[in-house]
Amino acid sequence: GVGLDVVQRNIAELGGSIDIESQPGRGMVLRVRLPLTLAIMDGLSVRVGDETYVLPLAAVLESLYADEAVLQGLGGTTQVLRHRDALLPVVDLARLFAVPRALSSATPAAGSILVVLQAQGGQMALRVDELLGQQPVVVKNLEANYARVEHVAGATLLGDGRVALILDVASLVRDACA
Repeated sequence: GVGLDVVQRNIAELGGSIDIESQPGRGMVLRVRLPLTLAIMDGLSVRVGDETYVLPLAAVLESLYADEAVLQGLGGTTQVLRHRDALLPVVDLARLFAVPRALSSATPAAGSILVVLQAQGGQMALRVDELLGQQPVVVKNLEANYARVEHVAGATLLGDGRVALILDVASLVRDACA
């Protein structure tokens, strides 16, 4: 059928293959082979300036507006979030990756959303401009094709063909809580 052709083409684009074995009266076996380097995970896409980043959904606890949150300054640009009887370090994703908050794309609420993340027993809040939504993403390893990038676990292709970096939440939490 037409549907199977689409599946076969998509699997081939991922570097895999699909085999079909059928026996009349006994049934059919579909065998899908995908490369070991391929991983699919549920991600939460977030926007900062004109850039899109993906957070592993398993590490996301919740999100809230910064103006509703109790933010406290610790001197300089360091802030903490008073959240559920705990003080969580706040990291501004735009500052971390030096992403300009262009006036054309920035709303008055730029940087007003905090995403609470957890990894390896630690928690932190990540400041972003917008939550774009959840979807499964194909993880591509950057180290094999490029180089190790701090706080980046990999990359994925977005629906519009742009590349989005997948953040390494464990390293973000480790550095923020250090």
